[in-house]
Amino acid sequence: QVQLVESGGGLVLAGESLRLSCAASGIAFRLYTMGWYRQAPGKQRELVAVIFTDGFTNYVDSVKGRFTISRDNAKNTVDLQMNSLKPEDTAVYYCNGKRMSSNYWGQGTQVTVSS
Repeated sequence: QVQLVESGGGLVLAGESLRLSCAASGIAFRLYTMGWYRQAPGKQRELVAVIFTDGFTNYVDSVKGRFTISRDNAKNTVDLQMNSLKPEDTAVYYCNGKRMSSNYWGQGTQVTVSS
């Protein structure tokens, strides 16, 4: 059974930091491209950051320089360090794992940034 379990969301003030973590089980984690997506109320889900099996990373422009994605293949975890948070970062954040035709999602964790 595949599970992606996110943790670390919460309510913070603008300018503060949060670290999200996703623990994966039931997959060959090191073979999966892992990503963090977010969905704000009334908006489509968007890709925030992705980390490939070789460690290469990519970010949506709005978070470049503020967010950092990392993975630990020994622990089967992928983290998202979010600094200098802004109210527009408020959303439900989802962990995602992709490999070929397999595509798995976590249940999401709420991040709320208050001004």
